[in-house]
Amino acid sequence: MSFFGFGRPADVSIRLSDESTRRRVLHNVSDRKKEELLLYYDGETIAGKVDVNLKSGNVKKVDHKGVRVEVTGQIELFNDRGNTHDFLFLVKHLAGPESLASDRSYEFEFPNVEKPHESYHGTNVRLRYFVKATVMRGMAQPNITQELEFVVHMLSAYPNVPNPLKMEVGIEDSLHIEFEYNKSRYHLDEAIIGKISFILVRVKIKHMEIDLIRREQTGSGPSNYMEQESIGKYEIMDGGPAKGEVIPIRLFLKSFQGQPTMKEVAKKFSVRYFLNLVLVDEEDRRYFKQQEITLWRKAYLNENRIPTNQFISSQLPNGNFANEKKEQTQLSPEEAPEAAF
Repeated sequence: MSFFGFGRPADVSIRLSDESTRRRVLHNVSDRKKEELLLYYDGETIAGKVDVNLKSGNVKKVDHKGVRVEVTGQIELFNDRGNTHDFLFLVKHLAGPESLASDRSYEFEFPNVEKPHESYHGTNVRLRYFVKATVMRGMAQPNITQELEFVVHMLSAYPNVPNPLKMEVGIEDSLHIEFEYNKSRYHLDEAIIGKISFILVRVKIKHMEIDLIRREQTGSGPSNYMEQESIGKYEIMDGGPAKGEVIPIRLFLKSFQGQPTMKEVAKKFSVRYFLNLVLVDEEDRRYFKQQEITLWRKAYLNENRIPTNQFISSQLPNGNFANEKKEQTQLSPEEAPEAAF
């Protein structure tokens, strides 16, 4: 489609060479709008055609100063919209100055394009990739442009070894709970499986739940912004537990349509995930404990792709990981939350 203003003598469109066979995914292009966009991976070639179509009517020919095409990876902070950061910028000049008396197509190819980050649209930041075609018209006439956005997914791989995460949390002399997850790293289609064991119960608890929290941090210093939202909730129990009671947990991540953990992306933003255990007593006092988990994306079953990031280096000879530990801590009242990072 063309969205050019009145008086433009031609329309420009972009066709990617494999758009009829390439997979499409639903992606947020704005706060309230989703579109199905073509999916690419790191290292894949981007190729296609730029079509320049003369408008019917009195247009006999179109003079231009050249045709170029660009591939851009861009980060936009919503609190600083006038200042975008391009971490990827490739350009090819497809034609020099000429006069067009009929429609014309120009082929382009960007081989093995390095795409270092995953596409993301959050509360305060957007990371997007797009192809832009420009027909340059000179100083007296506006250029004719068109953009085509596409999505990039980053694939990862973790070793398939047991990596349980255990926490002992409680209120001194009143409550002691053991909280165990089967691991601390999950791909986006997995289920978080765990259990809660009540060792000591002297507080009258009426409700307990687990929230999956996404925490987005942008900027730094005085321009540092942090947004936190719950993208999933699981009710563990409604009513008081007994000493020795064990409650199983199973939280399916696929239903939340999350994205992978993203840390220090181009030193502009981070996206991290936390499991938030919340307890409410009969006096409506709320206590919570947060534990960070890592979410990652794996290849689909019908795709034979090499993961971009191999998280193998932290594995120890015993099959555990360098940061694995059993935590022992006190529950915190929710009105005095822990530091975000």
